[in-house]
Amino acid sequence: MNMKPTATVASLLPFPSPLQSLIRDSPTDHDSSTTSALHSLAIQIVHNLQHQHFWTHLHIHTHSPVTNAPLPRPLISGLPPQRLYIHPDEQIELVKSADRARKAAAKAKAEKDATGEDSAAAASLDVKAAPEREWVLPTRLSEKWTLRRLAEIFDAVSLVPPAPATESEEGNALNGDVSDQNLVRENPWRTTKRVVLATADTDSTVVYYIMQDGLVKPRQN
Repeated sequence: MNMKPTATVASLLPFPSPLQSLIRDSPTDHDSSTTSALHSLAIQIVHNLQHQHFWTHLHIHTHSPVTNAPLPRPLISGLPPQRLYIHPDEQIELVKSADRARKAAAKAKAEKDATGEDSAAAASLDVKAAPEREWVLPTRLSEKWTLRRLAEIFDAVSLVPPAPATESEEGNALNGDVSDQNLVRENPWRTTKRVVLATADTDSTVVYYIMQDGLVKPRQN
């Protein structure tokens, strides 16, 4: 009598997604289910930033870099592929710098034309703003936030996220070579703390908003 093999329950279950595997394999040393859920949310946002928005040097922070006290909830720091915010005064300086570079290129082109050398195409205005490390606050759409809770977050973070000294900062390094000290560049126009609010919905959609600790004074002409 031939017996057909029966499928086990495990074989009938779908394979976990990369995000589910990342959450499952993440170290769990949390004291409560709430803390564990917040950490899983942070991992979800890291995964979204890394694979959908191409951020690098992503880290999950559980302690304040200012006081070293536990944070109200895990925060993320990382480097976006391009600048997220440019101060109005910095915009003017970047345009001036780009204009000087364009004039220098045009002068060099004119000199080459005068000597009969091959010249490149006419220079264009190339405004460049180097990306900066950012704080990210993982949240869910169903959460209710108050100014007091947001103030607690801003009080706990530094102006610019620290560049981790090792790849295993707090045991939460997610990716990237973190030995590059150029990740923290002093920007004289970055004088206000800012946090990127990452809001995840139940369908895994994530929307990002830039929040600043106070108002940025508009440029006075």
